[in-house]
Amino acid sequence: MFEKILIANRGEIALRIQRACRELGIRTVAVHSEPDRDLLHVKLADESVCIGPAASDKSYLNIPAVIAAAEVTDAEAIHPGYGFLSENADFAERVENSGFAFIGPRAETIRLMGDKIAAKAAMKKAGVPCVPGSDGPLPEDNEALKALAREVGYPVILKASGGGGGRGMRVVHTEAHLLNAANLTRAEADKAFGNPTLYMEKFLETPRHIEFQILCDSHGHCVHLGERDCSVQRRHQKVIEEAPAPGITAAQRAEIGAAVVKACEDMGYRGAGTIEFLYDPGSRTFYFIEMNTRIQVEHPVTELITGIDIVKAQIHIAAGQPLGFRQGDIAFQGHAIECRINAEDPEHFVPSPGQITAWHPPGGPGIRVDSHIYAGYRVPPFYDSMIGKIIAFGRDREEADMRMRSALRETTIEGIQTNLLLHRRILEEAQYTAGGVHIHYLEALLAL
Repeated sequence: MFEKILIANRGEIALRIQRACRELGIRTVAVHSEPDRDLLHVKLADESVCIGPAASDKSYLNIPAVIAAAEVTDAEAIHPGYGFLSENADFAERVENSGFAFIGPRAETIRLMGDKIAAKAAMKKAGVPCVPGSDGPLPEDNEALKALAREVGYPVILKASGGGGGRGMRVVHTEAHLLNAANLTRAEADKAFGNPTLYMEKFLETPRHIEFQILCDSHGHCVHLGERDCSVQRRHQKVIEEAPAPGITAAQRAEIGAAVVKACEDMGYRGAGTIEFLYDPGSRTFYFIEMNTRIQVEHPVTELITGIDIVKAQIHIAAGQPLGFRQGDIAFQGHAIECRINAEDPEHFVPSPGQITAWHPPGGPGIRVDSHIYAGYRVPPFYDSMIGKIIAFGRDREEADMRMRSALRETTIEGIQTNLLLHRRILEEAQYTAGGVHIHYLEALLAL
């Protein structure tokens, strides 16, 4: 096992990783930007290194600075968390070539899954169901492009091969708009990702977003930890997640779970990962959309219903240890719901940085809070607005829902604006309470 790990991230996930390290008796190194010197995990770390100014490209995305920090502190491994460098194959390669362990997948796997066309081909080969569409890059010829769209059937969605996180996508409803949409999306993809390659899929009107959590060690053993429902989204950004997904049967879980495990075994996957699907309730069909080769923001809901610490599992795997359990050992019990708490205006969603003057987290049975904030902490304007997550666990969905409602009422954050009011509104809305909302549900609710 490692003696010292460098945490190449900030905020709540950095603190989450630090806590896992502490439980394993591992010392931690916190790297941070200049305005992040007062982050809680920086204060609690065994060592800390400032790696640059506020701008992410000069600090958290500065690969030489992160590697240098690991060298001067004699760290043995680097945990990238989520975001920033977590899915950067070049970073993973540099880490391992520099003699450190990368707590995540191999660089070649990150590259494979980062190319959406190659990822889809790999999933199809393993028998994972995929959305109907082009089996490769879009043709350059206009007539061939029109013919493909007619074959797939309108509406279609154009996606950047190198994209992700809801960027580099455009829905096309008629042939009259196809060519212009393709040209615009290619230009945007080239600017955002340095790759203008697009592919096409059938656009599903009201699907749900359901993802499967997997864990694989370096000895060829893979398991799935069930599914999460992440359909409550705004502009492709998740707001509320839960596990298990309402309405998904044990038979469906076993079938898709087996398919994703096979896909990961076939590619020699290592570490934690999430395979995301669109789910069509009408046909009860899952369609693969992408794989995230990192820990997810919403991992706590899976931890609560399985009893498996995913972050500690990542560390064990990176240290070369085999998984301590097999698929048959995993039992799904209860229900968990997570609300992402953002420092933002709850109506207009404008970020709300500033000093937190009061912070009272919720408590009670089944409540977990993952957050790095404290009274007196100043939320900086330079990074993502998420300041924490509230997670509620219950024997069933109804109990988890009621516990979350109570937790949201108890929570006090003063000095800045947050989206607590939005969460309270959603939890009390009848359609959400019934379960099984689609990915456009929240935007429709906000338009009322």
